[in-house]
Amino acid sequence: MTSSLWPRIEPLLAQVTKPARYIGGELGAREPLHEPGRVAWLLIYPDTYEIGLPNQGLQILYEILNEREDALAERAYAPWTDMERAMRSAGIPLFSLETTRPAAEFDVLAFNLSAELTYTNVLNLIDLAGLAVRSKERTGDAPLVVAGGHCAFNPEPLADFIDAFVLGDGEEVVGEISEVLLDRVADHPRGRHELLRALARLDGVYVPALYEARYDGTSLVGVVPRFRDVPERVEKRAIGDLGEWPLPKQQLVPLVEVVHDRLNVEVFRGCTRGCRFCQAGMITRPVRERPASQVDEMVRAGLARTGYDEVALTSLSSADFSGIEHAVSSVINDPQCSGQVSVSLPSLRVDAFTVGIAAEIQKVRRTGLTFAPEGGTWRMRQVMNKLIREEDLYSAVDSAFAQGWRRVKLYFLIGLPTETDEDVLGIAELARRCAEIGHRYHHNVTLTTSVGGFVPKPHTPFQWFGQDTIEELRRKVGMLRDALRGARGVSLRWHGAEATAAEGIVSRGDRRVGAVVEHVWRAGGTFQEWSEHFDLGLWTAGLEAAGLSLEDTVYRHREQREVLPWDHLSAGLHRDFLWQDFSEALHEHVLEDCRWTPCYDCGVCTGLPVEHVVASSVPPAGGSQGTGQDISVGGLMPAHFVHEAHRDMAVGAAGGAEDPAARRSLGSGPRARTTSGARSMGIVDTRASGGGA
Repeated sequence: MTSSLWPRIEPLLAQVTKPARYIGGELGAREPLHEPGRVAWLLIYPDTYEIGLPNQGLQILYEILNEREDALAERAYAPWTDMERAMRSAGIPLFSLETTRPAAEFDVLAFNLSAELTYTNVLNLIDLAGLAVRSKERTGDAPLVVAGGHCAFNPEPLADFIDAFVLGDGEEVVGEISEVLLDRVADHPRGRHELLRALARLDGVYVPALYEARYDGTSLVGVVPRFRDVPERVEKRAIGDLGEWPLPKQQLVPLVEVVHDRLNVEVFRGCTRGCRFCQAGMITRPVRERPASQVDEMVRAGLARTGYDEVALTSLSSADFSGIEHAVSSVINDPQCSGQVSVSLPSLRVDAFTVGIAAEIQKVRRTGLTFAPEGGTWRMRQVMNKLIREEDLYSAVDSAFAQGWRRVKLYFLIGLPTETDEDVLGIAELARRCAEIGHRYHHNVTLTTSVGGFVPKPHTPFQWFGQDTIEELRRKVGMLRDALRGARGVSLRWHGAEATAAEGIVSRGDRRVGAVVEHVWRAGGTFQEWSEHFDLGLWTAGLEAAGLSLEDTVYRHREQREVLPWDHLSAGLHRDFLWQDFSEALHEHVLEDCRWTPCYDCGVCTGLPVEHVVASSVPPAGGSQGTGQDISVGGLMPAHFVHEAHRDMAVGAAGGAEDPAARRSLGSGPRARTTSGARSMGIVDTRASGGGA
């Protein structure tokens, strides 16, 4: 066994930026003992330390493996370009943070796949570890290379490089993989092929080498097993009770600033709001809430151990947690916190953000607020099944500004199915009106409008849709720039159209796209998710070399019966359900959240040995995706909030109490009416008159 590489690594640290990325030693880190009878895992995040360290999936597996008697785990992250150059120049391979052990001395290299544009980093790290990049060229005692995470639900672009993929939750399956590997660790009685065959028999494990991708010309006709004992369809893993896994108990506290540098507590997993563009919501079903008492304990213990002064209650839609108001209040008002610990809800649904939550959060610190209406018009939001009414958005924004916030961010998607220019311009209208609400409370407000290009994802109702071209996305962003020019307090940010196209290449690509990823990597294209390193030319050149095109891989609509590259993998959802939901989207029909409505038979709860686990039999405050809400008022425009305390200020700002326009803006005109749930908000119906959002 090779000794630690530290004597060779230490001299390099003075030559690179942020040397603390490479030394480990964080609070919560382990230094496990490598010994016979223990499977050694190297958990790798294919991005920088600052991005990867807060990843909760990696930290959970890190604890689980290190608590087992038959396994251990260390960590590695992608070295930045300066460190990689120094390592390659000095002949130093990828190493672990805990014991600076060469990656090749581990039994398993396990990658977390959270974003498609990190794929070239995956190849680079396999190579930096000293392994053959292609799995078929790895023989003998070479470590097993596995991967999991959301992107693993279409693993085909990495099928030639990864030995095995884990679909779904990893808490249980990592132990099962360790048990399969124990024989290999002890006496190596199994060859590599036999090992892969054994792994393929585990639920939720996909071994691409045991499957053949078949084509009819250039059309994929199926991905089929090569052997009879290999399953035709691999089902995802899903743990049934999140309460049995109160992890991480020892959250890592970094030595340098990282993204999301705070205590993170997962309050529930899964989402059934049914947003048709959202892969995470589809593949993580069903909803499994953590017991509220366990959330309280994890927060208290985590704060005491880490010393953080901010807690993030995480999930795909944190404000939907049945006990969210209690959870927020218990942190804010805990005497042990002395009023110094703030709460952030990073996944915040507009229709579930209440005045009560706003009031509690602002007692300590007004953490950043990001709302995601996603679509600029009610019609567009019906298409995507994001049932956020104008009333919901303006009410949430009003609550925030009334409680003292001065900065709010709105996030939208463009390039969605059936989108028109009117839908795009509706984004500008919503942003302007939200900024106007802020100006009723504060002289200076910032309303950041962030726009991303839509990329269709596998296992969603929109997986058949062809995404917008680069030119079309640029045109739509240009429309928004023109529409928001001069808008007081509103700033516009957008994701590059070129990077959106590249993401589309690997998002729905088949096994042939692996050659494209390898081409980009060999041409020096690492850190493609970083704008300063992204190069679309590398991707288009790779497509051309592989005999592919943007038109075929990205822009083309898929047919209903077309074989999709991930059809042999299951997230629990019926393909017919997804197609039906796509058809409903085109007709602007909506589905309410199935947590509190009759089952839609999507397939998850009936096909998997798990079902929804919620702490309440009724929707949380604010309703949930139309449940308990009057969605018939979608498209009605709140003209103004008429809280009495602000009436005089608003009228004065509008030009005086006798100004007719001011009276109309306060909802006093003949077409204004108040609806239930709007509190004292004037609502104007703009649908019949062809008005804006």
